[in-house]
Amino acid sequence: MRPHRGNEGQLVGERIREIRLSRGLTQGDLAELCGTSIAAISHIERGTKVPTITTLVRLADALGCKVTKLVEVLDRNTRTVAPVCRTES
Repeated sequence: MRPHRGNEGQLVGERIREIRLSRGLTQGDLAELCGTSIAAISHIERGTKVPTITTLVRLADALGCKVTKLVEVLDRNTRTVAPVCRTES
């Protein structure tokens, strides 16, 4: 079953939560490491706020992973999007 389009924030948030828990971190721990609030982490993990690129970089650093690890879930769920066609000159 394919997820509905438009829930990318939720997918990324779930991935962040999954990695945070696997590292044994609380939302408070992650917030402190990122220099943000617990409320911000909660919103991101629930998908009600989409993190900026800067925040994704900070999250990845705090979680000890690459940014691509946080957003790779989007690759699997957006394959139905047609690739950009290039015209040959």
